[in-house]
Amino acid sequence: MTPETTPETGEAKVRERPELMILFGWYAILGCVIFSVMVMVADLIVPDHDWIADTISDLGAGKYEFIADIGIYAFSASLISIALLAAHVHLGNWRWSFGIVGFAVLGLIVFLVGARNEYGDDDNEGVVIHSYLVYALGLLMAVLPWCMSEGARRCGAIYGKILVGLSVLWTLSAPIFFMLPTGVDGLYERYLGLIAMAAVITLATLFIKRGHNMQGDW
Repeated sequence: MTPETTPETGEAKVRERPELMILFGWYAILGCVIFSVMVMVADLIVPDHDWIADTISDLGAGKYEFIADIGIYAFSASLISIALLAAHVHLGNWRWSFGIVGFAVLGLIVFLVGARNEYGDDDNEGVVIHSYLVYALGLLMAVLPWCMSEGARRCGAIYGKILVGLSVLWTLSAPIFFMLPTGVDGLYERYLGLIAMAAVITLATLFIKRGHNMQGDW
C-alpha cells in the first residue's frame, strides 16, 4: 500500500496497488508449479526412490537434494507471497490478521524443512527439529484456510466455501498420515501437498482477480 495525502485534510490515505497483487499472486501460483515439477523431476532422477512409499522429505537428502530443495524454497516463497498480499489487502478482522502471520510463519517452516536437511538420511546430530516442524505445519494448515475464509467471502462467496472446505479436508486427512504404513505414506503426503497448494492457489486467484478488477480489465 502507498500513502497519499488528501488535499482537504493533509492526512495520509492508503491505496491498494493492483500491479503488486497481480505480480505476487502469479508468483504464488508459479511457486506451486515449480514445487510440483521439481518433486516429479526428483522422483525420476533420485536412484531407488519409490514415490509411493518414500516421502518428499526423502528427496531432500543425498546427491540430488538440490532438486527437491529448489521446489521447497519456491513453495516457501509462495506462502510468504500470500502473507504479503494479505497484509497489503486486509479483508477481515483478527482471523485475517492471524492468517497473515500464520502464512509468514508457514513459509518459514517450509524453508527450514528444506534448509535443515535432517530427513531422509537418518541425521540425528544436534537438535533434530523436523518432527516439530511437521506438527506445526499440520496445525497451521488446518486453521489458516478457515482464518482467511471470512475475508475471502468479500471477494466472492466461492472463495470462502473453498477455503473452509480445504480446512475441513486437511483436518480430517492430515492425522491419517501418521497412522499409515511406510509403504504408502509417500503417496499420501503428496495428496496432502495438493491440499496445501490448493489453498495457496485459491487465495492467489482471489488477489489476481481483485487486482484486475481494480484495473477494470477482468
